[in-house]
Amino acid sequence: MNAPGQAADMRLDKWLWAARFFKTRQLAIEAINGGKVHLNGQRTKPGKTVSVGSRLTIHKESLEWQIEVRELPKQRRPASEAVHFYLEDESSRLKRQQQIEEQRLLRAAAPRPAPGKPSKRDRRLIHSFTGKD
Repeated sequence: MNAPGQAADMRLDKWLWAARFFKTRQLAIEAINGGKVHLNGQRTKPGKTVSVGSRLTIHKESLEWQIEVRELPKQRRPASEAVHFYLEDESSRLKRQQQIEEQRLLRAAAPRPAPGKPSKRDRRLIHSFTGKD
């Protein structure tokens, strides 16, 4: 028997939305149809039933989660509660944290383009540097 506040079974797209992996169910459906979500190692459809113990692999942008479903909520809950709906593999969590850190370092090292056209002062500096009058 399910604990109070748990659904008997749940659609995959609804679970992904309730666990806050996607902002809307439509985004979850698009990810599933695009092959970004695998249920028990196989591509699946949005209406597939998820049960406690199911294993999911979720690809979102350049990040990946490998999780096991632990709870089937009746409704979407705050993010602080949603993290209890699944158990993430330790290797998956560490790999994702490393990717986030690498992306942060790349963004910090990349030069930022100037916003808009140069100011009058900037143009004078450019002209003096390039030797144009």
